[in-house]
Amino acid sequence: SVEGLCSGMRRFCLPGAFSRKLEPSFSGLKCVCQLCEHTNFTCQTEGACWASVMLTNGREEVIKSCVSLLELNAQVFCHSSKNITKTECCYTDFCNNITLRLPVASAEPVVLALTVAVPVCVLSLVAVLVACTHRHRRCARHCTRQPNVEEPLSECNLVNSGKTLKDLIYDMTTSGSGSGLPLLVQRTIARTIVLQEIVGKGRFGEVWRGKWCGEDVAVKIFSSRDERSWFREAEIYQTVMLRHENILGFIAADNKDNGTWTQLWLVSEYHEQGSLFDYLNRGTVTVEGMVRLALSVASGLAHLHMEIVGTQGKPAIAHRDLKSKNILVKRNETCAIADLGLAVKHDSVLNTIDIPQNPRVGTRRYMAPEILDDVMNMNIFESFKRADIYSLGLVYWEIARRCSVGGITEEYQLPYYDVVPSDPSIEDMRRVVCEQKLRPNIPNQWQSCEALRAMGRVMRECWHPNGAARLTALRVKKTVSQLCLQEDSKA
Repeated sequence: SVEGLCSGMRRFCLPGAFSRKLEPSFSGLKCVCQLCEHTNFTCQTEGACWASVMLTNGREEVIKSCVSLLELNAQVFCHSSKNITKTECCYTDFCNNITLRLPVASAEPVVLALTVAVPVCVLSLVAVLVACTHRHRRCARHCTRQPNVEEPLSECNLVNSGKTLKDLIYDMTTSGSGSGLPLLVQRTIARTIVLQEIVGKGRFGEVWRGKWCGEDVAVKIFSSRDERSWFREAEIYQTVMLRHENILGFIAADNKDNGTWTQLWLVSEYHEQGSLFDYLNRGTVTVEGMVRLALSVASGLAHLHMEIVGTQGKPAIAHRDLKSKNILVKRNETCAIADLGLAVKHDSVLNTIDIPQNPRVGTRRYMAPEILDDVMNMNIFESFKRADIYSLGLVYWEIARRCSVGGITEEYQLPYYDVVPSDPSIEDMRRVVCEQKLRPNIPNQWQSCEALRAMGRVMRECWHPNGAARLTALRVKKTVSQLCLQEDSKA
């Protein structure tokens, strides 16, 4: 059913995508609107009433709503596709309160093969046109090209006129709430991705490289038993104003039923270099490369930690599982922070912390001493940010070890590789970090390189045993930024 579009994702559902609020002074045509709960399932328009039935996964789904004059002139809403969709537009009050049925022929195999493609196409264009209308009409210039209604509609029309998926996300984000694509567009994209190959596995499930309209995307597939993690991560990624060049670009979230079980998909930008862990394992970095990686991680974390005040503001967010495997390396050799499933948000007005109901508590090797000792004050948001900074110091150590100076470099290792087992327990880490107060070794040869000396100082201040004495993400960003300028001046 149409209501099923919001099943499991109520907080992502955008009723405004198909309706508008009633204005007391407006006396236009009244229509049935299934998603208009806030106006008693009624909408008003200067255009037409709209009813449509389409075949999706073998079931008929009916949508009833209002169509504005602009949408009516686009000649998409009132167009039926033989055997696949049946659509009617009418012009009297509540005239769309009718029951539509598809022709019997729609059950034939050749038709069933198209049951996903065409509804997806129609929903794609519907979502984009409505978004263009309701988001300050800023993207109207992208909707001026009239589709040929006699030709098959394609989901790739979303990127017409040379627009890429990145362009589409940017347009939708900057012209609206800043929190990402509308729900229907997300579902359209997710349901037309073709999985190519598996590129990683984790406790949550698998990561695949997929193709959408010729573009690579990353698909993180959660198992149905980990629905809470999937929902939480999708929710965090759609936080208003979260988008940043050093935070993984979220595209879509969807739950897909393959007939046997439900898969939970999280679709994001694909970075072929893989994680920072993989990148450092494969090769070394130059001094300039080290500083560039370090600055980009600090920039992403500073944006995550920062609160943006205002109507279109952003809450402060702490990651809680920062490590080299959760940081991706982009094509331009900078980083993007990923895996926000354990993140916490701070409401500064109510002074409350939104902590996910999730049994996972992060990665033991990267846990701050106050977490290992179980003395962290969970009621103070700064505590979570300080724990992130400790983890950042360890990531910096991993990067610096692979920095080649004068042809000398060290093999890649994880933090504390020499004092704890490969899969350390909480007790293993607590004994080393809290009781023995050990930290990763900073080699003597780093003293011969100004940049490595400076990075060593930053690390020590990041992993200070007293959380309050650690640097902030913004201070780390500024310090490394100065280092970057120094390196650039030498080039």
